[in-house]
Amino acid sequence: MNKQVLEGLNKQLNMEFASAYVYLAMSSYYESIDLEGFSEWFKVKAHEEMFHAMKIYTYIGDRRGKRDLTAIPLPVKTWKSPQAAAEDAYKHECKVSESIHKIMDIARQHKDHSTEAFLHWFVIEQIEEEAEADRIFQKVKMVADNPGGLFMLDNYMMERAKVDAANVGKDAEGGEE
Repeated sequence: MNKQVLEGLNKQLNMEFASAYVYLAMSSYYESIDLEGFSEWFKVKAHEEMFHAMKIYTYIGDRRGKRDLTAIPLPVKTWKSPQAAAEDAYKHECKVSESIHKIMDIARQHKDHSTEAFLHWFVIEQIEEEAEADRIFQKVKMVADNPGGLFMLDNYMMERAKVDAANVGKDAEGGEE
């Protein structure tokens, strides 16, 4: 595997592990303000990010590449509001997408068709991840000053967490990824 491609994949591997850490911090924050639905949903998101990291981990190994696990930066631990945390989640997903796109560009530059094919799944996944994070951010913005609305949204998030937890590791057709 090309050195630049491998460097990009290792960077992404560590970013996915760091994403899990970020979402666990968000889960803890929401739990601390008694929004259990949001807390559960972010726990599911953390699990999903670990799944993504392990996909990359396996791929690097399958290509006989050397994995380079690095220190994970400490995440933010508290936010000024549920809206601020939801906005950070959306911005984080955009950052992850940008990183995957950069690796895709490097793979194309080096005609690494295998890595390009592998990354296609992540490109599609990030479209969904960004859209989902944005929808939740927009909903939180709508009810930001309405405790009753936030309570209802928290109940919705608990239901989302249950559905999403059942689908971690499954592709769009319901099969294993």
